[in-house]
Amino acid sequence: MEQFTKEQKLAFLKNTVRNIPDFPIPGIQFKDVTPLFNTKEVLSTLTDILLEEYKNKGVTKVVGIESRGFIMGPIMALELGAGFVPIRKPGKLPSEVFEEEYKKEYGTDKIQIHKDSLSESDVVLIHDDLLATGGTMFAAYNLVKKMNVKKIYVNFILELEELQGRTLFPNDVDIKSLMRFSI
Repeated sequence: MEQFTKEQKLAFLKNTVRNIPDFPIPGIQFKDVTPLFNTKEVLSTLTDILLEEYKNKGVTKVVGIESRGFIMGPIMALELGAGFVPIRKPGKLPSEVFEEEYKKEYGTDKIQIHKDSLSESDVVLIHDDLLATGGTMFAAYNLVKKMNVKKIYVNFILELEELQGRTLFPNDVDIKSLMRFSI
């Protein structure tokens, strides 16, 4: 795919995302990113395009959100010469943690990060597969922000524009989505 333009590569990736009607409940048009990981060609193209924006930003840690942020997060960290830090649901991390509660459609949830995983000198890229309503990523952003890191970038593979997840974040937060979809 080296000979193709960025726009052609993005169109190829967007066409690879699978739409699953009525999942997980009737009326939802689920955007399935798993085909993006199925072949070396697609995965390599996805990785290259995701990293273009961050190659010269001095990223020292990539933070991935459980669970699909654990797929591309470590790959991006390796390619950027950075470390990888997981954000997980409660009870999954063995050391002392910071915790953030956030609202979901029906109730609340929590995520955690190890207290010693980031430092003030870190430039952090927080990655997840999908920006929908933004609750999980905003909670992750708040966790990382508590740790007084030097800079935070926020990155997604897909964004569902109508759900306006971006509106949760302050205007100065650098948010990038590789592909945008309508719901």
